[in-house]
Amino acid sequence: MSKKQKRSVSQMNGAATSAAGPVIRRQSPSAEDFNPDYSAVKSDLKRIGILAGSFIALLVILSFFLG
Repeated sequence: MSKKQKRSVSQMNGAATSAAGPVIRRQSPSAEDFNPDYSAVKSDLKRIGILAGSFIALLVILSFFLG
């Protein structure tokens, strides 16, 4: 029978190990990583605002004639 050999655990990307386990260092996110485009959302919100304002104005005008 052959002897069992222990496998050595390699350190990942310079991360230090301690008794609690490996410590992984994360890079802080930069502005280039997350850059969403909200142009469609802005146009939808404008359209909703215009429609809501026009309906409210229509209700106010109708209240003078019907009330």
